Amino acid sequence: MYSGKNTDIYVPPITSGANGIELRNALNAKFGGLRDATAPYVLEVKLSDPNTTYKALDKTGVATWQEVALTANYTLKAGDSVIATGKESASESYSFVQYLVAANASYNNAVNNVITVLSEKIGNRAIAEVYKHSNGNK
Repeated sequence: MYSGKNTDIYVPPITSGANGIELRNALNAKFGGLRDATAPYVLEVKLSDPNTTYKALDKTGVATWQEVALTANYTLKAGDSVIATGKESASESYSFVQYLVAANASYNNAVNNVITVLSEKIGNRAIAEVYKHSNGNK
């Protein structure tokens, strides 16, 4: 979804370490416009820690495939009024290998992809709600 103009939504820092920083950066890139507290809309996001589960084991019982999932709860405000709330989740499977560097790279790529999906889901909903709110369809 593209709004055709900057959407003035401020995203305060997301306190989830590097993942929170990445999600905030992705949302800011999507919105454009003001990036400070003077923006007419504020999107507050709480991001969970990654949840990793085993998806496949080889015949010796060693994990070969895992899935990482993230969940974000968000609130979109116009001034003091809440105009939207929601919860979005995304996950991605990745190959888990015995070599530490390769395993970390695979995991990090999966987390980055999940953050991209979350930013698209949350960003599209926020843009739609801002458009609806700014056109009087509250």
